[in-house]
Amino acid sequence: MWYAVISAVLAVVISGAVYISFRSADFSILKRIAGGRKWLARIIGFVILAALTFVLWLLWGMMNALICVVHLAVIWILCDFIAFLVRKISRKRKRRRSYRAGGAAIIICVVYLAVGWFLDHHVFVKYYEFETDKIDGDVRVVQIADSHIGATFHADKFEEYITDINELEPDAVVITGDFVDDDTTREDMLAGCDALGKLQTKYGVFFVYGNHDKGYYSESRRGWTGAEMESRLTDNGVTILNDEACLIDGRFYIVGRRDRSDGRESARLSASELMSEVDKSKYSIILDHQPADFDAEAESGADLVLCGHTHGGQFIPINYVGEWIGENDLRYGHERRQNTDFVVSSGISNWAFKFKTGCNSEYVVIDIKGK
Repeated sequence: MWYAVISAVLAVVISGAVYISFRSADFSILKRIAGGRKWLARIIGFVILAALTFVLWLLWGMMNALICVVHLAVIWILCDFIAFLVRKISRKRKRRRSYRAGGAAIIICVVYLAVGWFLDHHVFVKYYEFETDKIDGDVRVVQIADSHIGATFHADKFEEYITDINELEPDAVVITGDFVDDDTTREDMLAGCDALGKLQTKYGVFFVYGNHDKGYYSESRRGWTGAEMESRLTDNGVTILNDEACLIDGRFYIVGRRDRSDGRESARLSASELMSEVDKSKYSIILDHQPADFDAEAESGADLVLCGHTHGGQFIPINYVGEWIGENDLRYGHERRQNTDFVVSSGISNWAFKFKTGCNSEYVVIDIKGK
């Protein structure tokens, strides 16, 4: 599947680059530089695009450079199409000397990606409130998902968010996977674990793995081992849950699921197996990195399920692709199935991409109101 996706992306990038190069030849400044030779204006346009892409590659990496090219091409095509419709409606046959559609495309693309950069790199707070008769009193849980430390911020910035979370006076903090990224340095990993140790909670910090925590690279390439991270987390008082349920103060359960990427479904307990040891008269919270098992989790009798992984769908208009193809049950937000509430966070950070559109970075505050 990934080969097909990569091939499709490359085809779109190449087609987009060709389109931009051809259409940029209509800019009057390139026409003058090329001495009216359209073929030369197209070559100049291609060289400018290639140089810009190379600079973006050096600054943000290959993937983000290609994302910029794709966005520019799509927006440019839309602007050309709108300009075509306007000419048809106004019945103007002569093209204006200034190529306004191309200029508009560049401006719109820059503004759009600048907003996407802001939404990715600025963290918001999302609040939810649920009521239950299974808990005496109230419980406040803060969820951190997809920090991917080193991707959009390093451990020192992560520690600032920890300070902000402490001001919310959480009873418990839960980390729902992808705490680190494949490219997270050893220094960032260790400092990020230490930052979690500075959380001030009543009941502690609880952690489940995501698909990037154990990584797609070898440990030698990463420069650190999974055992090192696990040891540093536990040294900082973090409770790691791998298909385990933890009764908190006799009041409620936090249940941590092994991620489905860990050998897919065969490596982890089913939701019903995991919940079989849980007292259903008490409130239960399942931590499951990927939002892909909602029906089974609702059937298991869980009261609340917290997920991440999707990054809110990442980009308009592909936000819902994960749901359309059945990879995710929900891309973002809250949904209720049977007697179970599901919350999917867009994450406090990102991975390879430097932009989010149609969503934003966040951590989640959940207030559970008891009887």
